[in-house]
Amino acid sequence: MEENRNQNNSDFMRETIKQRPLNKKKLIRRTLVTAAMAVVFGLVACFTFLLLEPVISNRLYPEEEPDTVVFVEEVEENEILPEDMIVDESQMQPEPTEAPALEDEQIAQVLSEMKLGTEDYLSLINDLNTVATQVQNSIVSVVGVTSDVGWLDNVYESEGVVSGVVVADNGRELLILANINSIRDADSLKVAFADDLEYEAFIKKKDNNTGYAIIAIPKSVMKDTTIHMAKVVSLGSSASINLVGIPVIALGRPVGMEDSMCYGNITSVGNSIRLSDSNYKFLTTDIYGSTNASGVVINLKGQVIGMIDMSYNAPDMQNMISAIGITELKRVVENLSNDKNIAYFGVYGADVTKEANEESNVPFGAYITEIDMDAPAMNAGIQSGDVIIRMGNAEIAGYQDMVRALLEYKPEDTVNVGLMRQGPEGYTEMEVSVELGLKSDQ
Repeated sequence: MEENRNQNNSDFMRETIKQRPLNKKKLIRRTLVTAAMAVVFGLVACFTFLLLEPVISNRLYPEEEPDTVVFVEEVEENEILPEDMIVDESQMQPEPTEAPALEDEQIAQVLSEMKLGTEDYLSLINDLNTVATQVQNSIVSVVGVTSDVGWLDNVYESEGVVSGVVVADNGRELLILANINSIRDADSLKVAFADDLEYEAFIKKKDNNTGYAIIAIPKSVMKDTTIHMAKVVSLGSSASINLVGIPVIALGRPVGMEDSMCYGNITSVGNSIRLSDSNYKFLTTDIYGSTNASGVVINLKGQVIGMIDMSYNAPDMQNMISAIGITELKRVVENLSNDKNIAYFGVYGADVTKEANEESNVPFGAYITEIDMDAPAMNAGIQSGDVIIRMGNAEIAGYQDMVRALLEYKPEDTVNVGLMRQGPEGYTEMEVSVELGLKSDQ
């Protein structure tokens, strides 16, 4: 009996504890949950890093803001401003007496003294070439690259080219002015410099009114030799009334070929290019070129006085090099260089002449001749025939005053506009509130 009890105890002590059988489905589920949580955690970590990395980098290595680009507005002594058109008759000087006419012998003597020999002519051409060469290093080719698919699904690229000019350096980027209307549908841009180096570029800001744009290249990707060579050009003045007859040089692509150069003279400056919210002086020359010409017109000081633009030539003058005056473009270029949108008002106009003021009692100001359909000005109730005399706090004595005042505003700004409107009993002063817009690309 005792032996049986001991035997049972011994058998009990030899029993082993068996592990519970594995639940494979549950193990797989836990593994998948863990893996999914790891993936989610990784995605959250990456997203957080992407968000915080620029902030942390800017805190540790703050990036310098680009310098503000400012162009000094030059007023020539011979420029006629609207306020100068109001003349006090008591201050008018008597007309000078005519100088005695030269005798034929005197004319012959003067002409003989003006004769140039071959060496003098070559010296003159060399001097012109020296001026042109200094500016040519700042002339670039802006290449618009467009990709397309052919009939056999083969991808090919086409290129359009216009000439531009280096107008500013904001410390971070080299800024180039060019009319990009002909390449506005390009997929990408690159800029070729006089040292045959090319760099990828982007449009910093475009003026949809004129088609001119500021194209930027980060200086960090450019070689020092290119930056040193492509200096910022000097912008001259197109405001003088004495430009007619002065010698000029056309650079860029005046004959449709890269790096072409032509000499000639200014033939007229009296016409204007009337666009909405702006008037630009139109310079014509006696230089025969391409209907697709682009580039700049410079004076003999090497200053840019106009941007070649053949869009406004008369039908019988299509091949004569013409340009938009640089003085009227300066403020637009300044805003574009500083990444500012140009506010859209939507009016066309002119100055009120002294004759109109005296004979028809039209008040001095910006006389509105036309308004774009659905423009901010039309939506505010401004009409053709109104005379704008005030924009915000700025007094308006002429149309160019209105253009300059408008450039101080941004799209979506609201500005109070004072105007004079003709009624049965003469002109009555009114004030309207205008919310400025942004002109769309044409």
